[in-house]
Amino acid sequence: MDSLDALETGKRRFRAEARAKRAAIPADDRKRAAEAVAGIGLDFLGVPPEVLAAYHPVRSELDCLPFLHRLASDGWRLALPAVVGPAPLIFREWSLSAPLETGPLGIPHLGAGPEIIPRVLIVPLLAFDRRGYRLGYGGGHYDRTLAALRLDHAITAIGLAFDEQEVADVPFGPYDQPLDWILTPSGPIQPTPDGRHRIDHGAPI
Repeated sequence: MDSLDALETGKRRFRAEARAKRAAIPADDRKRAAEAVAGIGLDFLGVPPEVLAAYHPVRSELDCLPFLHRLASDGWRLALPAVVGPAPLIFREWSLSAPLETGPLGIPHLGAGPEIIPRVLIVPLLAFDRRGYRLGYGGGHYDRTLAALRLDHAITAIGLAFDEQEVADVPFGPYDQPLDWILTPSGPIQPTPDGRHRIDHGAPI
């Protein structure tokens, strides 16, 4: 088994553990988490509202819809991703009242509409560390998308997560794209190489 095979084997094992841990978070804690990240918003970025792409929550993901309602009221234009085979994701402009279809991976998306390039990308995850690495679902869609966007655009990638999803070290390979921020109910985390610095609501602690 070569090093990449060993990495993927380790990730599969890690995913199963992280998925179970996320699914075990109680419903009341989930609701409080969704309200907390909505209360924080994106003021910590220090940028004017532009185009933001986010996921539509499924299964045990943190419910980002209250957060998106807050951002829309702050003036952000919203977009949702759509899967187009193995290619990077595309993004279609979205209003929160627009009807959605079920996409090829069972995720709600817009089946048609104008494509748009986001300035900020909200990313789901199974686990994260303070270096900015995330454990995704194994399809590589967000890594391919971030790699493509970062070639030509200024893009800020933010992982949205429960506090319980933090781990000491996420295994990563040469194609894994790090996050610029992680937003949890306790506040935003700006990754560093040693993972030591945390910023909560824009203020260092």
